[in-house]
Amino acid sequence: MNDDAESETAQERLNRNVNELLQELRVAQAGVQILFGFLLSITFTDVYQERTGAFERGTHLVAVLFAVAAVCLLTAPVAWHRLSFRCGQRPRIMRQANRTTVAGLTCLAGAIAAALLLISEMVLGGVWTFVVAGIPTVLIGVIWFAVPARWPRRRSTSAKVARTS
Repeated sequence: MNDDAESETAQERLNRNVNELLQELRVAQAGVQILFGFLLSITFTDVYQERTGAFERGTHLVAVLFAVAAVCLLTAPVAWHRLSFRCGQRPRIMRQANRTTVAGLTCLAGAIAAALLLISEMVLGGVWTFVVAGIPTVLIGVIWFAVPARWPRRRSTSAKVARTS
């Protein structure tokens, strides 16, 4: 650990953690908003109207629902932060924001998987639909969730401060 991190007060660390979370949410929100816009817009295309059956429409609805859930979960910490600005709620916001951000990323992964399944079915069909959609879905699961789950867990000082506040 460097000298700057060691000299950081609990409040400075909490402020830094909030800023880092808000930056991370900006990145995730941009991705989910683009995906959500795509999912909304394709329903108005001629190809979608002419070539989709029950499977494609069901998959599309699942993707839209996952995207909506991701938007709700990933924007909640921003709303909480803004609504409780200067009310001393940052430790509580950070605890809950971590949970909703992970849940939001899980929903984003679900939306991506369903969108890949929809696109694969429209382009390829058959067994290749599941191969083309499955490989990136597994990759997301491994890189986003499995890899960090294997890292050793260590509670930081700010987490201890947030838990006791």
